[in-house]
Amino acid sequence: MANVTYEHVTKEFGNVRAVNDLNMEIADKEFLVFVGPSGCGKTTALRLLAGLEEISSGQILIGDRVVNDVAPKDRDIAMVFQSYALYPHLTVFDNMAFSLKLRGTPKEEIKKRVGEASEILGINELLDRKPRQLSGGQRQRVAVGRAIVRHPKVFLFDEPLSNLDAKLRVQTRAEISKLHQRLQTTFIYVTHDQTEAMTMASRIAVINKGMLQQLDTPQAMYDRPANMFVAGFIGSPAMNFFPGKITKEGGKLFVETAGFSVAIPDDRAKPYFDYVDKKVVFGVRPEDVKNPEFMPPNIHGEKISCKVDVIELMGNEIYLYLVSSGNSFVARVDPRTAFKAGEEVEVALNMDNFHIFDTETEKAIR
Repeated sequence: MANVTYEHVTKEFGNVRAVNDLNMEIADKEFLVFVGPSGCGKTTALRLLAGLEEISSGQILIGDRVVNDVAPKDRDIAMVFQSYALYPHLTVFDNMAFSLKLRGTPKEEIKKRVGEASEILGINELLDRKPRQLSGGQRQRVAVGRAIVRHPKVFLFDEPLSNLDAKLRVQTRAEISKLHQRLQTTFIYVTHDQTEAMTMASRIAVINKGMLQQLDTPQAMYDRPANMFVAGFIGSPAMNFFPGKITKEGGKLFVETAGFSVAIPDDRAKPYFDYVDKKVVFGVRPEDVKNPEFMPPNIHGEKISCKVDVIELMGNEIYLYLVSSGNSFVARVDPRTAFKAGEEVEVALNMDNFHIFDTETEKAIR
């Protein structure tokens, strides 16, 4: 079993608490992604598991074994770094075989393991080359291959795609996902790119200021963010937020903001009756801001007036940057939309997919 458990793990650097009381269980063979902004503590959490940083308090288990005092080389993990960290004077074969040679692995076994890994990664023809003769994508494959040959219980990836160009990043993202399916081993992956997290993970752990904000599947996190930070971080472009309050009129509830008032559908109103006349934050994703002309049928669409500030043509869709009474927000609309910059228009909010947050705690109200 290669399940990983963080139990009340804290890491302090002087007066800075980089990881704050982290509790999490990562299942055997799971692909878990730590995601969050730069400096949030996600890489530190990974390095604590690898044994590259010392835990201030709490404990980490790999399987049933507490590894706090176990040397990194004895934890049965393999790590792929942001920098490829290849030895420039060694061939690809020798780079991949290096850790096995240090362990005294027989030559035939080394040859077998390197051959298997290079076959999986499609780099057989590169084994005699030096790192300087490789592209960035090829170097990344070699770095992954160096981890594969060790047959570890857990693979750790620390932002491995950040040095690649956009096209190669998408390609390598798919390759790592296929690699996980093939190896059937626990993968723990760190990134600040929420697109990587959404497309690769079986579960995502969102971290901010050293604290776990939410741990859930990508779709559940997108549909039901726990708080404003998660709602704003997961999804691209980010969720739109409007300060406002809940009002009641004739038995119906409304969200009232500086620029508009929209009705809450009756079948979703129950959680908000306790918040009547209280300040809240209303959230709606850009894809739920529609051009009324092309609005799908059978949704609760509430029209609001606004002004078009900027238009970005994306080919398959259009991004509209809109303004309503000082509130700026974004819409992702049908590419047939013919709005013009500076024009006063109406858009429709999909009230089947709205979010409301408590102003003080910033937690989602459900």
